[in-house]
Amino acid sequence: MVQKFIELALRNRLIVLLLAGGLFAYGIYSVRQNPIDAIPDLSENQVIVFTEWMGRSPQVMEDQVTYPLVSNLQGIPKIKNIRGSSMFGMSFVYVIFEDNVDIYWARTRVLERLNFAQRLLPQGVTPSLGPDGTGVGHIYWYHLDAPKMDLGEQRALQDWYIKFALQTVPGVAEVASFGGFEKQYQLIVDPVKLQYYNISLMDVMNKVKANNNDVGGRKFEMADMAYIIRGLGYIKNKEDVENIALSNYNGIPVRVKDIGSVQMGGDLRLGIFDMDGKGEVVGGIVVMRYNENANKVIETVKAKMKEVEKGLPDGVTFKTSYDRSTLIQEAIDSVKGTLIEEMIAVSLIVLIFLFHWRSAVIILIQLPISVAAGFIFLELFGISSNIMSLTGIALAIGVVVDDGIVMVENAYRHISESQTAKINSSDKA
Repeated sequence: MVQKFIELALRNRLIVLLLAGGLFAYGIYSVRQNPIDAIPDLSENQVIVFTEWMGRSPQVMEDQVTYPLVSNLQGIPKIKNIRGSSMFGMSFVYVIFEDNVDIYWARTRVLERLNFAQRLLPQGVTPSLGPDGTGVGHIYWYHLDAPKMDLGEQRALQDWYIKFALQTVPGVAEVASFGGFEKQYQLIVDPVKLQYYNISLMDVMNKVKANNNDVGGRKFEMADMAYIIRGLGYIKNKEDVENIALSNYNGIPVRVKDIGSVQMGGDLRLGIFDMDGKGEVVGGIVVMRYNENANKVIETVKAKMKEVEKGLPDGVTFKTSYDRSTLIQEAIDSVKGTLIEEMIAVSLIVLIFLFHWRSAVIILIQLPISVAAGFIFLELFGISSNIMSLTGIALAIGVVVDDGIVMVENAYRHISESQTAKINSSDKA
């Protein structure tokens, strides 16, 4: 069978060369289409449900949020497991699906069930889905170099400008901010003054919420002109909060500044982000979507950051904290280097021991075609080009080289013996 196959190939050399060329071209196409990453994605096929209810203890979160959600999410089809985790003010529910389930189908089913489970939760508590990224989706970290801005201003710049711009990049699931202070108006109430003016703390909260709003009115016509009447009430500075009226005392309005003080401060922090022991910084984490090309997404994010940097205040620049593309490029360079080294070594060995350049050319053609065929199978089976797969290809190159040397030497020996036999037979004749 093998002999007939070899004879068929030798009789149709042009067809064999065309097939080899087509295989190599398809392999190059597969190399470009196959997602490139440094770390193999071995994470579970999961959907995260996040719920925030600040100020509540872990036990309250477990009883009133996590348990109702876990109980109602169990009926979703193709679920492998559900895990719940409760902590201070936050609840996490991890819905683990079977490996062959499409992640966006799974997210749709979880979202449908959450609409039903919403009625079982306390008033004002709304669960939300986590980003559609994997456990190894953190592909790029950056921080701001802004020596002239405080941490609160840097965090505001990150949350309200940089984050929204980077989230528009194709393949980015989320840009998570870290570090700094989230600015907020802080009202420090004097309980003695509350008691004196007979005002409860709930009255203060409701009045402040009600006064931070714009109110629409009617249309007013005058002299063939129409005017839209509306009340502007959104808080713009600290003084606006201080002048909010809470009640009246003997006909005199009692304002927020009469029962306490207002200051601009930062939200409660559970940690800080320090850079090389030189101080705190503010930055973001770029999370990649499922089944995206990490190397391509990182390149697109970097290009977008160059555009965003033009609109930043003077003296503010981006600094890279973690870049996975460096590891990806090193893995690719390792395979390229191994392939080139093997081709050079094989060529020298064949030329030295056989003194036949055509035999060396055969092996040089065989190596890139074999590697290209390997990437074809990676794409067909949906396996990304990562450290594990690229290492396997690099190791397989050695086997291909050994096989090529043995086969070429064997063919060379058979041809030589056949030619020698023909010469001897002609001499005898």
